[in-house]
Amino acid sequence: MILKEIREIAKGNGIRVGNMKKDNIIRAIQRAEGNFDCFGTAKAGFCDQADCLWRKDCLG
Repeated sequence: MILKEIREIAKGNGIRVGNMKKDNIIRAIQRAEGNFDCFGTAKAGFCDQADCLWRKDCLG
């Protein structure tokens, strides 16, 4: 997903992104949605969050 789309999702969740990096924006979105803020932290490519919107970018 491109950064512009991610920023729009963040804005829709009431998150002010300012100069935040992509990873931090996604984690803020995950927290705002009540999910684990785990983007980019998978160990050895393992993730048990099968329905996560960010899974492809995270594990890609």
